[in-house]
Amino acid sequence: MLSAIPLIERVEMSASKTIKARYGTNTLEINALGTTADALEGIISSGDIQPVGWTGGASITPDDLLGDGRFFTADEVFAGAPVCVLGYQTALDLFSGDNPIGETIWVDRTRCTVIGVATELESTDVQERYRSDPNEGLLMPISTVIQTLYEEEPSVYMVVHVTDADHIDEAKEQIQNYLREKHQIEQDADGNYLDDFDMTTRNDILGQQQEAARTFSLLLAAMAVVSLAVGGIGIMNVMLVSVTERTREIGVRLAVGAKQKDIVSQFLFESIIISASGGLAGIVIGILAIPLAAALNQGVALLYPGSIPLAFGVAVLIGIVFGLYPAIRAARLDPIEALRYE
Repeated sequence: MLSAIPLIERVEMSASKTIKARYGTNTLEINALGTTADALEGIISSGDIQPVGWTGGASITPDDLLGDGRFFTADEVFAGAPVCVLGYQTALDLFSGDNPIGETIWVDRTRCTVIGVATELESTDVQERYRSDPNEGLLMPISTVIQTLYEEEPSVYMVVHVTDADHIDEAKEQIQNYLREKHQIEQDADGNYLDDFDMTTRNDILGQQQEAARTFSLLLAAMAVVSLAVGGIGIMNVMLVSVTERTREIGVRLAVGAKQKDIVSQFLFESIIISASGGLAGIVIGILAIPLAAALNQGVALLYPGSIPLAFGVAVLIGIVFGLYPAIRAARLDPIEALRYE
């Protein structure tokens, strides 16, 4: 594939299976990961795993991920050599602290020579750490895993690195054409290819994330509109009740010379005070909730400064819109009827 598609820089393949590893009387049920000779470069480029206690500074190298021994070579991958590299904890559990380099272990029913031991690793992703421990398991050439651990050919996971990220879609199309030709995939009656593989690029993942973010934003906007409408109706009901309870007061003001615009201004101001108070309370609660949101989102929670005046402005607007009808209704009361109101 590398020679056929110039846009490809590196290809990493992997296939995993849960197996039983045995040395002497020690037996472990662990995950055997079949991969290629440049798997360590892939681990480093992903940024998900690093040596325990790594403080940064210089870049991590493949040698930093190996505590002892070596990694298997491309020739050993092509030859299906029965060699393996043990995870840090796996080596401790199988060999009880003894040096495992050069020793032979059983991987299911296959004899395998230990050529390396990984250093103690930690995941930089909190969620990843709870899914699997990078120190448990072992690495083997992918050809060895497919030939010895599977009765049928398994699904293989491939990571393709392109030479230029700007041509990732072009590389995807070329890889699709290459695989269709190699797998002799034909089209159906509708002209669609019956692919036996799935392909996902970072652009696809980014597009899915953006689509999910847009959907989530629309959902939040809909919830906000409903909440504002319910809150506005509540303010209007409060003001209508206030107009009813203060009918005589309104009548007295109108009788002594108050104009309709004065009544409107009074009740509109009271409505704005109610909505603005609720808006301020919401802003304070939102600011105080940021540490909690950060704790639930792996330490990422940002407050956009422009959202504070926007939120306060929307609250004031709701007070004006939903307080206008009660204010106009109060201003249109007949002074004589209002004074007679009990």
